[in-house]
Amino acid sequence: MGSVSISHLIIFIASLLIAASVAGTLIASVEQVSNSVDEQSEDLSQQVDTDLTVISDPASTAIYEEEDGNGTVTVLVKNTGRSTLDGSELDVLLDGTYRNERTVDLVSGGQRWSSGAVAAVTIDLDGRLDGGDHRVTVIAHGSRATFDFYHETSGQ
Repeated sequence: MGSVSISHLIIFIASLLIAASVAGTLIASVEQVSNSVDEQSEDLSQQVDTDLTVISDPASTAIYEEEDGNGTVTVLVKNTGRSTLDGSELDVLLDGTYRNERTVDLVSGGQRWSSGAVAAVTIDLDGRLDGGDHRVTVIAHGSRATFDFYHETSGQ
């Protein structure tokens, strides 16, 4: 009779140890899933609060300028969302090609690119811009604004 009680006690203790290790693993997994959901929620919230609009005039001659054989493309981008943006967070594409050589300067709105403020996004080119239709895309936190313009080459 005593041996049955001891074997039941050993099985009970082993069951408790297994249950404790399974519970610890589940808690760690649930915590990782919870952190993932929190990060995705924060990213989605930031994406919803971000909106951009290119307000440059496509017929303006100030979009493309050339000096010493190298050109620059400058577009005015307005922050129409609720969040304050940082120019370093922008991704800029010219004709579908990612451009690292760009600067973002605030034109209006003070020191911060807050809602309603305008920034000049200037893309530095190595050389001249070919004549024809071109597209600039500005992306921040998943929000994108595109701008199409036509550049006519002058007789060179």
